[in-house]
Amino acid sequence: MLICPQCKFENPNSNKFCQKCGTSLTHKVCPECSTDDVPVNALSCHNCGTECGTVFWAIIAKDTTEETVGDVGVEGDEGDEGDEGAISSLSPLPLSSQIALGSYLDSQERYQLLDPLPAQTETAIVTDVGVRVLDCQPYQISPIDAILASQQSDLLTPSVEESGIPRLAKLYIALQSEGQREIPPIHDAWQQGDMQVVIIEDRSNWQHLLELWQEETTSSLKILHWCYEMTQLWALLEPINCRQSLLDLSNLRLDEDQTLALQRLYVESSNSQPATESPEDAQVQISVIPEEPLTIQALGRVWQGLFRQSQRTQFGSVVQMLGDLEVGKIETIAQLRSRLEEISIELEALVTATLPPIKEINTAVPIIPQSDEPEDIISFANDMPTVVLAMQLSSLEDAGRTDVGRQRHHNEDYLGIETKIHKLELPKSRVLEGHGLYILCDGMGGHAGGEIASELAVNTLRQYFQEHWIANQLPTEESIREGVYLANEAIYKLNQQDARSGVGRMGTTLVMLLIQDTQAAVAHVGDSRLYRVTRKQGLEQVTVDHEVGQREINRGVEASIAYARPDAYQLTQALGPRDENSIDPDVGFFDINEDTLLLLASDGLSDNDLLETHWQTHLEPLLSSGANLERGVADLIDLANQHNGHDNITGILIRAKVRPNLES
Repeated sequence: MLICPQCKFENPNSNKFCQKCGTSLTHKVCPECSTDDVPVNALSCHNCGTECGTVFWAIIAKDTTEETVGDVGVEGDEGDEGDEGAISSLSPLPLSSQIALGSYLDSQERYQLLDPLPAQTETAIVTDVGVRVLDCQPYQISPIDAILASQQSDLLTPSVEESGIPRLAKLYIALQSEGQREIPPIHDAWQQGDMQVVIIEDRSNWQHLLELWQEETTSSLKILHWCYEMTQLWALLEPINCRQSLLDLSNLRLDEDQTLALQRLYVESSNSQPATESPEDAQVQISVIPEEPLTIQALGRVWQGLFRQSQRTQFGSVVQMLGDLEVGKIETIAQLRSRLEEISIELEALVTATLPPIKEINTAVPIIPQSDEPEDIISFANDMPTVVLAMQLSSLEDAGRTDVGRQRHHNEDYLGIETKIHKLELPKSRVLEGHGLYILCDGMGGHAGGEIASELAVNTLRQYFQEHWIANQLPTEESIREGVYLANEAIYKLNQQDARSGVGRMGTTLVMLLIQDTQAAVAHVGDSRLYRVTRKQGLEQVTVDHEVGQREINRGVEASIAYARPDAYQLTQALGPRDENSIDPDVGFFDINEDTLLLLASDGLSDNDLLETHWQTHLEPLLSSGANLERGVADLIDLANQHNGHDNITGILIRAKVRPNLES
């Protein structure tokens, strides 16, 4: 089955074009020169040479069935130790002679090797390798996707043999299901004889932690923050015996927001203590069998290695902490976090930064029950301890669009966007101040009445906040309410002036978002909505519709009964039909303390649970700085026209990126 990259429609493998939207399934557009006939299986554009192929990272590893893949149930019981198929963890990985550069890893000739595989070394036994591969069938559903889809709610219920999912792949699946974005998402996996092949996101071009660690402009508090992130990952990886992933400096990467991430997972053996030195940069990674038991001291040695290789001077309290780690005075992750808390407070006092004390949301390290089956690894906690940091805005972007829809003859929706960005950049500091006003109205009533009401409301509110929004501070709830009442009065007076009555009285819904740096306020009347998307919480509906069905639910009526009423979707309030005594706008405030995508949507976009159904494909990817918001909102309009289309469709997207306020 071929998935259309544009509309996500499932096409037969024989199709050359999507039978729903007409998009080519054999060629794509080069993002650099816009050439539209680049084969989908090509690594580079034939016109400009830009690499635009779909590249993944392939891990080829021995299936070490005698060893535990973490203490999480992959280990067989005593009766299984003598199985004929068991392979010693010390068996070499005989790959170099089997797979040549440019050949394929699989019999379907989908994943093509882009880099040469290493030869065995005389001093170490190679147990797995990592290498870049080109996906020559990028629109094809991967076999693992098909397997996971068939398992539905419990992905890891079948045994490894029944599901066909290699043991190593199960670690990625479990972490991915827990929403751990520090771990690369898995794309495909299969068992090939005595070898496991796992295809994951390619992070080989992500920035190395060491590169930013050694920058003079990187503050001590930021380094402290990365250290804390490593303790979080240590606690996450310890139950599945993947702590080794933190001990290779070349495996420590930073995402676009300078958050710590791993290039891949390394599974430690029962006696493991890998070196902390960073190997030469290469596109091929080799995992070797380490020798010594792994303890928390290894994390301290990683930090020492980072300081040493970056030639960065260690500050006093960190020197003491590393010394205590080395001699065993700090024995647990909890003790290490406690010491980091103390240092953060000390640094705050020294540099008068806005960093509050480190707080733990949940200090308990989850215990994974022992089991004979690897599927139990899915049940570990997703609420790891976090550092509560003062955040500052790093970017604020927006895009808006409105469309008449497929059934209406005129558009009664209206939107307004006003954004002001003030940036101050100095050699050792960067300050971004953002000020944004976003208004969406869905008009109604009489010939052209809805169009007039929605536009009048937007313009009235814009003018009001130009006069009443003091710089660098959000308006108060009272001030926001006053602006909404003023917009209501403007439409109400026009209704009275024209002697409009009944359904002829024009009105409009309203949803309005105000952003000042990392603070936000929302006001709404009617059923136009504000949604929020974050990586931690996913999709959230911030506003609650003002309609009869929701009113009944608020009174304690069951939802199924409330929305069985014929008037369930009738609005209980709107701007314009009545005076201000008849409206009660909802006003709320919230902080933006993580990267956030906000969406203002008219009901033409939100009806029929459209966003709840498609947010992971049409909203979540827009959190990335590289995603184009103009294209994103256009795709939302297209999606709504495909599945709804009965009403006007309007959406405003806002992407707010934040970072810790760690200026020293």
